[in-house]
Amino acid sequence: MNRAQIFEFYRRLAEADPEPQGELEYVNPYTLLVAVALSAQSTDAGVNKATRPLFAEITTPEAMLALGEEGLRERIKTIGLFNTKAKNVIRAAKMLVERHGGEVPRDRDLLEQLPGVGRKTANVVLNTAFGEPRIAVDTHIFRVANRTGLARGKTPLEVELKLEKVTPEPFLLGAHQWLILHGRYICKARLPECWRCPVVDLCAYKAKVLEPPKSRAGQSDR
Repeated sequence: MNRAQIFEFYRRLAEADPEPQGELEYVNPYTLLVAVALSAQSTDAGVNKATRPLFAEITTPEAMLALGEEGLRERIKTIGLFNTKAKNVIRAAKMLVERHGGEVPRDRDLLEQLPGVGRKTANVVLNTAFGEPRIAVDTHIFRVANRTGLARGKTPLEVELKLEKVTPEPFLLGAHQWLILHGRYICKARLPECWRCPVVDLCAYKAKVLEPPKSRAGQSDR
């Protein structure tokens, strides 16, 4: 895509969803950090189901330490890899209390020092909790960026850096959520719903699916 096409790409996504919101539920920067860490290889819906009652009581690293690893495991046992995740959340809570006064640092390098926190998690926290123009490249964004031609790359980091470079400034803050939601609900992995995509004419994907499966099947029967 050229610069004008990229601007139009984002403009249409913004027009369709002026205030995009992430689907993980949280109370404050700390609970967002925990939720994103727990969401690795899990669905947002599954994480929300477990964290809703948890965050009704636990909203600080200090409270998480008081709950303890065993107590946390019991609360999140419906989430995949809950044993490892519980261990990391408790270790991260201890580090936040000891090194940062119980506050979530607004710094990617410091965030990435926390157990269970990688670049993607750090970027989500910086973007969603602190309003920084970061793009956390998950499987959805990686697919959308490569498939559409918006920012092709072989690794999440390569795609992230390209997206931050080509995304027009007015759309940088919301780009993370727009691209995730677009990949989750329209530009799906197995069957992209191109027939209802607002940017289909700008997309470089050659194998576009321009009709819903039922309609295509119906026509083939004629």
